[in-house]
Amino acid sequence: MAEKAVKLLQGYIWHPKTEEIDLGVYLPTTLESNIHVLWDDMPSAPFAFFENGTLSSTQQFYQFTVVKLLEDGEDPSGITAWVAETLQAKLETTPKSVGWQILEDLREI
Repeated sequence: MAEKAVKLLQGYIWHPKTEEIDLGVYLPTTLESNIHVLWDDMPSAPFAFFENGTLSSTQQFYQFTVVKLLEDGEDPSGITAWVAETLQAKLETTPKSVGWQILEDLREI
């Protein structure tokens, strides 16, 4: 059987640039053997301001993507809620200064 990669979730994680936070301590790189969490730092923020008026340029941003390797005919939509809840639980263990946004993004890669 052939496998194909499908994006389940994507989003952003951020924290003040003045704080050195190792996200690898909090975030897994896999949720199951075929579900991978990929994240990279971003050179600039995806938006200018937060809702409270804080400049996003004061924050270090990371983009993440959650990818699942699917077998032919496998439907990824049934697992997306579990993946989001599991990732949310991990993010809630980060320091209070860490923020995030999680978006569903069911697309084949």
